[in-house]
Amino acid sequence: MICAGDSRADAVSITPCTYGFGARIEGAHAKLDLSQPLTATQIQLIRQAWLKHRVIFFPDQPLTHRQLENFALQFGQFGTDPFVKPVEGHSNVLEVRREPDEQAIPFGASWHSDWSFQSSPPSATILHAKVVPPMGGETLFADGVHAYDALDPRMQHHLRGLKAIHSARRPYSYEGYYRSGGANRSMQIEPSDDAWATQSHPILRTHPETGDVALWINPVYTVGIEGLPDSQAQELLAQLTAHQIKHQFIYRHKWSTNMLAMWDNRCVQHAAQGGYDGHLRIMHRVTLAGDTPV
Repeated sequence: MICAGDSRADAVSITPCTYGFGARIEGAHAKLDLSQPLTATQIQLIRQAWLKHRVIFFPDQPLTHRQLENFALQFGQFGTDPFVKPVEGHSNVLEVRREPDEQAIPFGASWHSDWSFQSSPPSATILHAKVVPPMGGETLFADGVHAYDALDPRMQHHLRGLKAIHSARRPYSYEGYYRSGGANRSMQIEPSDDAWATQSHPILRTHPETGDVALWINPVYTVGIEGLPDSQAQELLAQLTAHQIKHQFIYRHKWSTNMLAMWDNRCVQHAAQGGYDGHLRIMHRVTLAGDTPV
């Protein structure tokens, strides 16, 4: 556990998870209340922890939609969230909801980096747990930096300069929406022909703040590789995906009611887990604007 801050009032306690991927953040001497404005020191410490540990979480933080938005704005501007209808009156808040009797697989169940098909995907995703089922419902996170570091140097060299093609067509085109059972979800998804648009990004992404290199593809939105025939591209993408999600790169996050988590979408991908059929699960999500991957 690491305690840091200019005074007892703004000191925070940072407890890294195994291997330092993921960290729990609380007040060091008094409860950290995210419903209130943070001090400049707290913002700096939390941001440093987020960059270092890539996934950070704060237990026991009851928040209204407005308080969630205000927390997010202390770390950046809102991102753009297409294809899903936002919460009424809060255009930057999405409700991730699954009813007890819902038959469709959980929203976000396949590995992905949020909105990687955008020209400037989100820098961060912030997720707040409102209703947590008594079993299941964890979120898995995969560390793209460690995945890159563990690649054979020859593969690292091979991937330099290659660009992957990203698209939202699999989940959000009309075809993909109906094929995946989207019409049976309680999530208010709005499929569109716009989902067929493509965007190319480097397979090896350099983090704009830390300089770390991450393996940055995902099986939901990455649909091909520039300059490669589709068969070769799919074979390489499958190989890289299998590498990315090896157990040594994974952090399994268990939620509790009112917990808030924030992760670095520029080097982390995630997958929602099921296992809670018969129980309601409600989360609220905000993204922060990012930058063009390089």
